[in-house]
Amino acid sequence: MRMTRTSRSSSGFVQSSDRPMTDINSLTEASLPPASLIICSRDRPKLLAETIESVLRGDEVPTELIIIDQSGVPHPALASLKSGRSCEIRYLWTHSAGLSRARNTGIGAARHAILAIIDDDMFVEPAWFGSLIRALLNSGERAVVTGRVLPTAPEVPGGFVPTFMPSEVRAVYEGRIGTDVLAGGHMAAYRSILDAVGGFDERLGAGADFPAADDNDLGFRLLEAGYRIIYAPEAVLYHRAWRGKGEYMAARWSYGRGKGGYYSKYLSYKDRYMLRRMAWDILHRVFRFPCLVWLDPRRACGDLVYIAGILSGTTRWAWTQLKISHGATEAQR
Repeated sequence: MRMTRTSRSSSGFVQSSDRPMTDINSLTEASLPPASLIICSRDRPKLLAETIESVLRGDEVPTELIIIDQSGVPHPALASLKSGRSCEIRYLWTHSAGLSRARNTGIGAARHAILAIIDDDMFVEPAWFGSLIRALLNSGERAVVTGRVLPTAPEVPGGFVPTFMPSEVRAVYEGRIGTDVLAGGHMAAYRSILDAVGGFDERLGAGADFPAADDNDLGFRLLEAGYRIIYAPEAVLYHRAWRGKGEYMAARWSYGRGKGGYYSKYLSYKDRYMLRRMAWDILHRVFRFPCLVWLDPRRACGDLVYIAGILSGTTRWAWTQLKISHGATEAQR
């Protein structure tokens, strides 16, 4: 495992101790290569429209913006969107379910070699797209870039953001690391890399039986295949806190159940590394519970729900694989 942290020099440019960096600001808008931005959504047309609006207000825009809509019915207003800039908007409505499936559909539909993916409940900074793509160009062809994710102020009472990545320090991740660092809702990659590792596992992610950890799984497979994950804090977007307090425990359960499926996927290969990862994920929450219950009771209870979700997801994945294996054995008789 290797993680290289970097710092800012007096000139303001990010300097890496791992490899020389070019000045990303030397690349003009015209010099950005063609790139596709993929946004997947389901029954959240208002959030989606506002995300698209923030992208199109940016200093630079993608060559094409692909909307994968899994809503119950198509939304004509989204289908007829025009950017007014050098960005083609392509709206694809599909009967399929599951975020991973939607992202794979977007990857397959994209016309360009460079892909960016964000969620449908984001606001982006004006310089976001150029910063993200330049970070990818600077990182070489065997890297995937993920960026900084900050929470907005709550939009409803008790509003919260399930996940965010606030660090201002650039980092380079390689090999087996002790945490999950790729944000599927804020990433850029070359299509060839995603194709090489098989894209997103459609058994994981929102809308699936294991409704999270699709990006954790993709990040792990990328690192296992010898690719690097670059955290580029200069690419900033905001995750909107539109979920109400009544949704907090359900979100923690979903994240835990998805994480349990992810762990069990690799435990089935007898991978002790993943067993250690799962043990730490559970035990450090158990150890901090007595203090956290006084400091932040909601978060403490959320940890317990998350742990229960991990155990449920792990058991369910193992049982599902056992049934599949048994069915295959019976079919051979």
